[in-house]
Amino acid sequence: MKLWVGVTDGDWYRFLSQRPHLDEVNFWQPGGNRAFNALSPGELFLFKLHYPENVIVGGGFFATSSILPCSLAWETFGEKNGASTFAEMRRRVEKYRRSSPDPHEDYKIGCIILEQPFFLDRSAWINVPSSFAKNIFKGRPTT
Repeated sequence: MKLWVGVTDGDWYRFLSQRPHLDEVNFWQPGGNRAFNALSPGELFLFKLHYPENVIVGGGFFATSSILPCSLAWETFGEKNGASTFAEMRRRVEKYRRSSPDPHEDYKIGCIILEQPFFLDRSAWINVPSSFAKNIFKGRPTT
């Protein structure tokens, strides 16, 4: 079984971890330039916080991926995008984009849909192996 360790925004994690009733989440990718195809449906996708926290804090099971205009991702998933409003979601996405979009641009983002998300209590966070580079930004496959 393969698994993927995806690097995530701490605010995305904190927002969603306070909503344990969710059946799925959208682990968005800010670039929106290529579909995620590292996993098959049902394989494990883990959430790792950015350095310096550098710990695994939860995960979910890969369902599907697509590339959508930001507004459609919001309409489809709402708070499952890890934000309480569309404006907040845009601010989080734009923090990680390589270019500053026009405020009216409906840019595309990658959408990785994860089912049965789980969020670990702080006492159960998992330190990543020392073999993980501190500057991994998008994620890392693991077997």
